[in-house]
Amino acid sequence: MAATAIETMSQTNGFQLKKREDVDNKDNLWSSILAEVQNSGSNKLPSNKNVLVLGNNESGKTTLIAKLQGVEDPKKGSGLEFAYIDVRDDDRDDQTRLSVWVLDGDPGHANLLRFALSPERFPHTLVMLVAAMTTPWALLDQLRSWAALLGDHVDKLPLDNDTRQQCRQAMVKKWQDYTEPGDELDPGSPLRRTSRNLDDDSDNLPLPQGVFNTNLGLDVVVVITKTDYMSTLEKEHDYKDEHFDFMQQWIRRFCLQYGAGLFYTSAKEDKNCDLLYKYLTHRIYCLPFRTPALVVEKDAVLIPAGWDNLKKIGILYENLQSMTPDDYYRDVIAQPSTNRKCVAREVEVQAEDEQAFLAKQQAILSGMRDPMRSPTTRNQASSGPVMQVPSPNKKLDPKGAGATPAGEGVLASFFNSLLYKKSGAWPGGPGSPGTPGSVGTSPMKIDDGPVDKAAMRSDAAAELDRITRSKKIPPPDLNSSSEC
Repeated sequence: MAATAIETMSQTNGFQLKKREDVDNKDNLWSSILAEVQNSGSNKLPSNKNVLVLGNNESGKTTLIAKLQGVEDPKKGSGLEFAYIDVRDDDRDDQTRLSVWVLDGDPGHANLLRFALSPERFPHTLVMLVAAMTTPWALLDQLRSWAALLGDHVDKLPLDNDTRQQCRQAMVKKWQDYTEPGDELDPGSPLRRTSRNLDDDSDNLPLPQGVFNTNLGLDVVVVITKTDYMSTLEKEHDYKDEHFDFMQQWIRRFCLQYGAGLFYTSAKEDKNCDLLYKYLTHRIYCLPFRTPALVVEKDAVLIPAGWDNLKKIGILYENLQSMTPDDYYRDVIAQPSTNRKCVAREVEVQAEDEQAFLAKQQAILSGMRDPMRSPTTRNQASSGPVMQVPSPNKKLDPKGAGATPAGEGVLASFFNSLLYKKSGAWPGGPGSPGTPGSVGTSPMKIDDGPVDKAAMRSDAAAELDRITRSKKIPPPDLNSSSEC
């Protein structure tokens, strides 16, 4: 009896223990579900991330952002432009919008930076420094100028020292944590053993030479746009491969100074634009980016932040024959003189008043129709001699005695004008071929054509009559006696 009671009690206790275990399992299940929901909620893409784009006018900033947005017709604003890029994470089925601020290329708009890069936005902002290959001689100066302007603005931000230092350490850690795609699963990779140590004290290791000499605490990406213009530089300005290598090594050294990545892009030929989009989402949202560094194609260079160092840059030095790596940039990549003429503004030409122009033309035409003008002036192309034709009723005195000089000059001009007319000459007249009275030794060419003999004789007779009347004839002496 006692044994039966003990057995019953043990069965009852076993049932209660089992029930308690089921309750505990249910609690653990709900706890795990809640934890999973909380983790998934914390893994959502943040919506407070920003990209600040700096660069000169005509550097292709607006076109580049439109390409990242997938917009075909970019619309340029003024001052400080704002846009956004849709970002989607397919693995977590999540999406968000990345805010983009594009500052005008005029440094006078630098005061607008306070709206795009405020103390609240500072830890969540990535900066793109943009320069165009269409002006290779100005690439380095433009990058340095905008980086200095950005540094001045960051120094003036009212940030506490802890926040500033945390942002700088985060940039250094990102640089040191970079691994080549495919090496992240191989702990024995030489790259990870040497320059990408996995030890806990890796943050305390010194950075390679030249890296982060200027640490702004901001993620920086240098973008060289319009690289399709390299072919034009080769054809029109005789650029060689060593010129492009010289430019690249200077730009890469600049990127090391700020811990920046480097992208050569061409929106026209769609080079590296999609990779730039993936790289931005990788740096901002930690989405995967599995593209290695690309340095073979000179117009499609891609160098992620953390990959480069001075030793790798030194490979470019082997191709520099007519220059050295430390030569002054503008001495080697000099601005051509023809470019200044192209950009020079044309002088505006003021049109003459219409009535004044017509008055001048009328004066010129009136002078051409003046019959008193010298025949040599009216016929400048003619080289024939000016002929003096004597009057048929009177012999001209070469000394001018007993003659009217003005009338004879008019008559000579009249006959000379007749000789130079294209209407022809009358038979037997002065200048006719075979006429004994012809004056001059050079032959006179007269165009064939109908001759108005009556009109020409009438004109000549009228002129002769005028000359005769102009001569003074003494009146007859009536007192004298005449003999028969």
